[in-house]
Amino acid sequence: MPWFSPGDDPGPNFPRLLEAMGLNATQVGPGEIEVPHATTCVALTYADGVVMAGDRRATSGHLIAHRTMEKVVPADRYSGVAIAGAAGPAMEMIRLFQLQLEHYEKVEGNPISLEGKANQLSSMVRSNLGAALQGMVVIPLFAGYDTHRGLGRLYSYDVTGGRYEEKSYVATGSGSLHAGTVIKVGYRPEMTRDEAVALAARSLWEAADADSATGGPDALRGIYPVVASITAEGWNRLEDDELAALYRTIVDEVSSVTGTSGTGTEAGGAS
Repeated sequence: MPWFSPGDDPGPNFPRLLEAMGLNATQVGPGEIEVPHATTCVALTYADGVVMAGDRRATSGHLIAHRTMEKVVPADRYSGVAIAGAAGPAMEMIRLFQLQLEHYEKVEGNPISLEGKANQLSSMVRSNLGAALQGMVVIPLFAGYDTHRGLGRLYSYDVTGGRYEEKSYVATGSGSLHAGTVIKVGYRPEMTRDEAVALAARSLWEAADADSATGGPDALRGIYPVVASITAEGWNRLEDDELAALYRTIVDEVSSVTGTSGTGTEAGGAS
């Protein structure tokens, strides 16, 4: 074993020990590994339930890692999860969450309450804290239709697993500031489903226009955000044809204000 003077003793620091012995002490620190990250997702309540929406882009540093990522998925028939953060851990968390809800229902004979689902997801986010400290942060949104109360409910989380119920709307991800501002300005509690969907779609358009990590609608490739409603009838994802028509309307509205031709439907330019 090597001997060190008191001033040079590396103590329990193993990389310093390797360095003192002249060996390669390469160490990867938090944020030094480029992993795909999911970005902007929103959710809002309306008269009959909730609407969830998320863009499709995943980024790795300054590169587009994926253009068609599914960031908004059903947790079960009456609830959904939207994720922002490290894509790999987020998708693993969602799959495990779906499995746990299904297992509970099979064992107990009844589905867990909406608040119970939100608490379960909170525990899973908390268990990811160690990975989050290494840069693998996962921040989900959870929303669903409470069959006992007969209304839609929203929950947001922090990296430590803190669970917070939101009354009207919530946004997460790198474009959340822009998307949340659009919803804040246009939100009304008694909106119809179509009005809520249009507001969510417009919020993602504005987020994509200001945030490079958020993907806008891509008519060339036929890629549109994932948008779904959850009501007493359960989970219902909108078809791309409906979203294409909606975004053409948004393009026309933006073009009339800016005086541009509106030849494309990619916010901020073609992707």
